[in-house]
Amino acid sequence: MSRGLNRIELIGNVGRDPEMRYTPAGAPVTEFSLAVNSMRRGGEGGQPIEETDWFRVICWDRLAEIADQYIRKGTKVYVAGRLRIRRYTGNDGVERTVVEVIARDLLLLSPRAPDAPAAVPPGIVDEEPVLPDVNADFPLDDDPWNDQVPF
Repeated sequence: MSRGLNRIELIGNVGRDPEMRYTPAGAPVTEFSLAVNSMRRGGEGGQPIEETDWFRVICWDRLAEIADQYIRKGTKVYVAGRLRIRRYTGNDGVERTVVEVIARDLLLLSPRAPDAPAAVPPGIVDEEPVLPDVNADFPLDDDPWNDQVPF
């Protein structure tokens, strides 16, 4: 039997500032709402109508810390993860259904806000990457994958 696939990718704007909390075991979890706008034809004369779908995004562990630190209301983000649907009974006795996106990847698409922390703290200089030594005894012309294709 093959495994299933549960994947969702969204690009949208954050609807409210992220809220971060910790589980009793100490794992960080951050959640925020994401508005995804789309256009469809409808109305009188086939005029375009803008629709907005709202998603609740949940980030765990290091991704939760990053989301809490860099995302603010209005930030444009790309979110990839899995869809989770859960049902619960509210305090008023009404059964509710919640659709959530459990984020696995998160990309910030908006420019960094002036009050956001720097990616690398000032005064810290990245070191030059260390490249592996190339073996001079192995000539590049003997590469069996080098087809010398003219295009």
